[in-house]
Amino acid sequence: MTQTAIQPPIDVVFSPAVKAVQARKGSRESYARMESRGWRREVDADLAGRLAEATSFYLATASADGQPYIQHRGGPKGFLKVLDSRTLAFADYSGNRQYITQGNLSENARAYIFVMDYAHRRRVKIWGTARVVEDDAALTASLMPGNYRARPEQVILFTIEAWDTNCPQHIPQKFDAADVAEALAVRDARIAELEAEVARLKGEGAAAV
Repeated sequence: MTQTAIQPPIDVVFSPAVKAVQARKGSRESYARMESRGWRREVDADLAGRLAEATSFYLATASADGQPYIQHRGGPKGFLKVLDSRTLAFADYSGNRQYITQGNLSENARAYIFVMDYAHRRRVKIWGTARVVEDDAALTASLMPGNYRARPEQVILFTIEAWDTNCPQHIPQKFDAADVAEALAVRDARIAELEAEVARLKGEGAAAV
């Protein structure tokens, strides 16, 4: 597949229009200080740890004329893998065959990953570029989670240009059904254990009488 080369903007996060709004609404000075320190561009231990726990994220792309599109991607923990300090990758499973994301990336490489962790009320925003790899069976196999029931169709490689985290404000706390079921199973086992102990003590008391 031929990918259109996209030169990342000087500031991938705050465009001139964004900066103008910040200036008008009074937040430009604080964000200018943030920019002076530079955006994080490489995967560190914090980001790697968050991605290793992620079972879901959203991938945003846009067509050449700017029409946006967001698509959900899900899988077992660790399905979004870190290949090196600037590259993320995942096996792209066969789905409804609309191919909107792939079509967008064929003409506009700019992309964005949004990872939401509801249980811990935290989110990660990752700006960058992405491309589709369709003809690398070894790479596809290396990215496919073991024993996961899905058919990998291709690979998406994501090059990080910048990433940031947000405060937990307004994020509702939610938990995965599997985590809730595990916690309830532990609780129920403990209740059964305590009930058995109470019955044993009652039995000993009755025998003593």
